[in-house]
Amino acid sequence: MMNIHICVGSTCHINGSYDIMQLLKDAISEKNLEEQIQLSTAFCLGRCTDGVSVKVDDDIICGISKANFADFFETHVLSRI
Repeated sequence: MMNIHICVGSTCHINGSYDIMQLLKDAISEKNLEEQIQLSTAFCLGRCTDGVSVKVDDDIICGISKANFADFFETHVLSRI
């Protein structure tokens, strides 16, 4: 099972982490991946100056936004399943 943690610390929250969380929930549901992906939050991933951070298994990806979400999901999630 893939583990995805979305940072919801102060800086990521201000930069839209809850929007990214919703996009992830929607994409996981659309692709019927609920049994393959465990989605949760993290208070801080230590990359506060790099935009919204998401940890996919052991890799931290920074700067996730609504604009680049589709590319992030394809590259860092779907390609690993």
